[in-house]
Amino acid sequence: MGRPQSARQRRAFRVPRTDDSRLGFVTALGDLAQVPPDFMTALSGLRQADCRAEMHLAEIPAPARLAPYAVALSAEVLESPPRVRSSLHGPAAAALAEARSPEDDNELATGRFILLHDPEGSDLWNGTFRIVTYIRAQLDAEMGNDQMLGSVAWTWLLDALHENNAVYAHAGGTATRMLSQSFGSLEERPETIDIELRASWTPQGADLQSHLEAWSDMVCTFAGLPPLPEGVTALPRRRRS
Repeated sequence: MGRPQSARQRRAFRVPRTDDSRLGFVTALGDLAQVPPDFMTALSGLRQADCRAEMHLAEIPAPARLAPYAVALSAEVLESPPRVRSSLHGPAAAALAEARSPEDDNELATGRFILLHDPEGSDLWNGTFRIVTYIRAQLDAEMGNDQMLGSVAWTWLLDALHENNAVYAHAGGTATRMLSQSFGSLEERPETIDIELRASWTPQGADLQSHLEAWSDMVCTFAGLPPLPEGVTALPRRRRS
């Protein structure tokens, strides 16, 4: 098991701009003049976060009852099957490419990143912000049976925060291993072992760019992506339009 990869090859993920009222979480905020400046700063930091090209990020509905202000993101790392070289060209080749289903992609890791903000602060958070995260990935049997897996996963998270200079306090989390076995008509399916890490921490300050970058590194580590050597830029994977 390696340490989290450093943030070398990244692509800019843009959280919707706060001046565009057509976008979901902005609309939910109502009158932007009423939004606390610290939360606006936090959203700006998330917009500037650069994440590895292998990870797909998207905004999802944020929980409404945990804090007065919130934004939520989902992440997934997919492994596409090897492409078969085809002798087809032109419209036939295009039709074959379009016939590929999203189910053809194997999910390596998935996660959720939720930012909560209460301008009045929270005794539970010891601050006005709280980041709540979730990551899940499927492991091979040898790694999944490692008794140290939970503590290693927690160490990965702390290392990612430190390596991205994401200052935090009051971090806590739970690592869970889940064994799935199939029976009856499904007994031919192999056993699978998943690792799940739920973690939260209180960021120090309203600039949260480094926190999202640290978490995205963590998702890629869970997915088993190798770290990028110092000074090396990975070629981005081809994306479907």
